[in-house]
Amino acid sequence: MVTIKHAVALVTGGQRGLGKAIAEALLERGAAKVYVTARKPVPADDPRVLPISLDVTDPEAIEALAGQARDVNIVVNNAGVLFPSPLLKADPADVLATFDTNVFGPLRVARAFAPILAANGGGALVDMHSVLSWAAGTGAYGASKAALWSITNSLRVELAPQGTQVVGVHLGFADTDMVADIPAQKISPAEVAAAVLDGVENGAAEVLVDEVSRRMKAALSGPVEGLTVSI
Repeated sequence: MVTIKHAVALVTGGQRGLGKAIAEALLERGAAKVYVTARKPVPADDPRVLPISLDVTDPEAIEALAGQARDVNIVVNNAGVLFPSPLLKADPADVLATFDTNVFGPLRVARAFAPILAANGGGALVDMHSVLSWAAGTGAYGASKAALWSITNSLRVELAPQGTQVVGVHLGFADTDMVADIPAQKISPAEVAAAVLDGVENGAAEVLVDEVSRRMKAALSGPVEGLTVSI
């Protein structure tokens, strides 16, 4: 269980969409500093926000960030990409890019910041998954989120001895630019951010943000044919 007031956080992909909402919610709850990353960051109005250039597919950039942000005790792995093409028709380069960003990117961040979290008392690692972690029919994106879910569950075990809380977050579609063209019911980024930070402060291992995630999680015990969506 981590207290957000006076905490120092890192949010990847923190200048737009869900990442921006999470960064803002951290500040509203009293975080002392929030590092926010983007491939092309823009200056921030709030002096507590430190924009940093980062591509999570670049190991050297991640290591450089870890060397700079040694005061972090909350890490939110939010950066991601979405290529909705079916697996058999997608450009192989897009499939590889999806896994490099959505799977190996968060793992690189976790590996770089695990020692920092340990040195700062344990802290929390938050991985943003999706209801599509459990649903077939969404190409490389869903497959990548399924892989990240598995990685998060393993990291929870590996980081437990150092006292790091590992939180996996699942949600349906949030109202962000990434899914602007998808005709589906969407929840507000602020609602997602509130659920995520409630989970951190309550010591949760998993956060199911909305009803669609709760239904899909419950369906895992049923026939695999019921675990299908389309976008």
